[in-house]
Amino acid sequence: MKRFFFASLLFLLSAASLPVNGQIVMDRKVRFGIIVEGDTIPYYRLKEVHVIESASLLSETEIRKNQKLIRNVKKMLPYAKIGKQRLDVLEKEIADLPKRQRKAAIKAAEKTLLADFSDELKECTISQGKVLLKLIDRETGRTSYMLVDELRGKLRAGFYQAFARLFGYNLKASYDPKNNKDDNLIERIVISVEHGYL
Repeated sequence: MKRFFFASLLFLLSAASLPVNGQIVMDRKVRFGIIVEGDTIPYYRLKEVHVIESASLLSETEIRKNQKLIRNVKKMLPYAKIGKQRLDVLEKEIADLPKRQRKAAIKAAEKTLLADFSDELKECTISQGKVLLKLIDRETGRTSYMLVDELRGKLRAGFYQAFARLFGYNLKASYDPKNNKDDNLIERIVISVEHGYL
């Protein structure tokens, strides 16, 4: 009896899913569409596609020639991106704060940043530090000197610049991939890394 019942149920379900008089049975998924002049047009979200000029990617020769720079960019790029994210959060937090609370929030953010990354960044080479300064400018649109000046003041920025110059850094050096061939190479490496070519 049970077999007959299940067989009948299976037959009815399969018969209900067959096309009747040329009609197509939909798969019952929710679809989005736009109605234009009485005509329904399906709407699908597609994955984002990046169009890259072939000149933006590195050639095999350039990859072999610039292994050290590629390694440095790959190591420093995550720090620059994290720095940009934290800067955005900090700027939103301090936007409406009074001057005293603003200074306290900036000092607290600086302590957190040092606690999180000072051990890792102490092991970086001078060339990696220079790349990091360029990448910070790339991500934020401001040189490291400008960031220190805005957040900690001119005196602190001047002190950091003088100290950095002793080790061969320049906090005022801007990132200009259009006019500087070294910055252009860094930009092309970043594009290649971000799109999975390196």
